[in-house]
Amino acid sequence: GGAGILAAGFADKFDRKKLLMFFYTGFILGTLICGLSNDYTLLLVARTVTGLFGGVIGSISLAIITDVFEVQQRGRVMGVVQMAFAVSQIMGIPIGIFLANHYGWHSTFLMIVILAIFILIAVFTKMQAIDAHLKIQREHNAFQHLLNTIKNPRYQTGFMAIMFLAIGGYMLMPFTSTFLINNVGITKSELPLVFMFTGVSSMIVMPLIGRLSDRIDKFKIFLVGSILAVIMVNVYTHLPHVPLWEVIVVNVILFAGIMSRAIPVSSLNTSVPAAQDRGAFMSINSSLQQIAGGIGAVIAGFVVHQETKQSPIENFDFLGYVVSTIILLCIWFVFRVSKMVKASDAANNPSK
Repeated sequence: GGAGILAAGFADKFDRKKLLMFFYTGFILGTLICGLSNDYTLLLVARTVTGLFGGVIGSISLAIITDVFEVQQRGRVMGVVQMAFAVSQIMGIPIGIFLANHYGWHSTFLMIVILAIFILIAVFTKMQAIDAHLKIQREHNAFQHLLNTIKNPRYQTGFMAIMFLAIGGYMLMPFTSTFLINNVGITKSELPLVFMFTGVSSMIVMPLIGRLSDRIDKFKIFLVGSILAVIMVNVYTHLPHVPLWEVIVVNVILFAGIMSRAIPVSSLNTSVPAAQDRGAFMSINSSLQQIAGGIGAVIAGFVVHQETKQSPIENFDFLGYVVSTIILLCIWFVFRVSKMVKASDAANNPSK
């Protein structure tokens, strides 16, 4: 998160392809050192280096998407991108555990390095230079560029929307596995099935939501997704001992609601910044999302309680009410973002 904010002032000063390759190379080197680490200190330093570079990659990628794709195409593109994030979170953990159990924990990092090298080669050989934003730069001082981006009231509304989105999401995520095992009665061997079905459903649902958000008002999709999320969050956090199939169904519908919120907001936020501020805005946006997610997890840690590792999680139902309140607050900020984007679009395209 910190790296993204520090890099924000420079994000619009270079060709985005070169910037992506620079930070991606640093990410690969940091991950390689993780895979070669033989003590805790070196691993911690390597993970910090990986985070410094990796924390900026996502924001550069979003800026590239905004530069390359027209606004009416961004919903479907963001649907695919968000699908990749969801599937990597859900399926990456079991794959990592499998590799660690069979070949040692170093192998997981080395696998990422091998995959990342192929991606870096693809970026180098296939991606064209993305530098149109350099022709419309106003500020030459990177710090001033960062400061002006942060101070812009229009951008601040977008930042608040993404922060509330992240806080609500990250409040539940760290505790779901423990809740399902200790409270709902799912076994450790059944848990991967819950993740697998959720991941597969995400691969189907998220591109559909992305395409819908290009055809229907993005705020309306977000509103429907938020209502569904509030209902399913409260169903989920009040689950008693139920069969595995019921847990899978609830989890799949819950994630459909969550993704129906994330994709329209991400797509709307790409339309908030001016072209010359896009890299800085996306870097700050991405950083605030990560920081807000961490804050959400910490707040949730104060709400829930567990006597022992085998005890049920207490106050999880109350956490559901807290998350629901944050979802409702988020609706207000996304509504304001939607109004801003529509007003800007009307001003730039008076013939529509």
